[in-house]
Amino acid sequence: MERIFDNKVALVTGGSFGIGQASAIAFARRGAKVVIADWKDGEQTIEQIRNFGGSAFFYKCDVSKEADIKNLVDYTASTFGQLDYAFNNAGIEGERATTHECTTENWDRTLAINLKGVWLCMKYEIAGMLKNGYGVIINNASIAGMVGFPGIPAYVASKHGVIGLSRNAALEYAHQGIRVNAICPGVIRTPMIERFTGGSAEAEKQFEQLEPVGRLGTPEEIAETVVWLCQDASAFITGCALPVDGGWTAQ
Repeated sequence: MERIFDNKVALVTGGSFGIGQASAIAFARRGAKVVIADWKDGEQTIEQIRNFGGSAFFYKCDVSKEADIKNLVDYTASTFGQLDYAFNNAGIEGERATTHECTTENWDRTLAINLKGVWLCMKYEIAGMLKNGYGVIINNASIAGMVGFPGIPAYVASKHGVIGLSRNAALEYAHQGIRVNAICPGVIRTPMIERFTGGSAEAEKQFEQLEPVGRLGTPEEIAETVVWLCQDASAFITGCALPVDGGWTAQ
């Protein structure tokens, strides 16, 4: 694999599993030094990267806490002297409930991680990127940021917010060398979906039937989109909410 990211630094939040893990590995395989941030232990991801000679470092943090994010970005800058790419991926699905049954606690927690967390990450990532006059930020939204999903109102609201925030930042920094895009994965085979289906083969089959391509996506397919959006080949793309969904939102 071509090492197109040699001498580059990538930050991935929620990098311990699923889409975040696959993306951290994809960055590293292309030569980037990768900082993996998560509230859980990231050693499994670190080990996989180092096994193929990649460079990866773990930083434990809670993306909903400003001090944690400031320290994370400061750590990245002080360790490597730069931040080139950021994939703000950390998120939770929250509890299932209809709009009138959604608890205040669930609403606050889901938006604090999924939306406030993305804003906090961008707040400090952009400040660092401006010093170097360059950077690419990818925010993980969802097809739930483009259409409704009954029973998860807080999640849907948070992901719609991520798209709006990404577009706004893209316009603010387009003349300063910083690109910002959102990706909108469809139903991807991750621990989050496993929790959502409760491990039920029948529930998973229902999701597969809803996908026009007839299957769930893989974390690696999303990771390939993330790294492509960071390449010069996509240099004219900013402010985009890109569905990576097997055709779900085309229906």
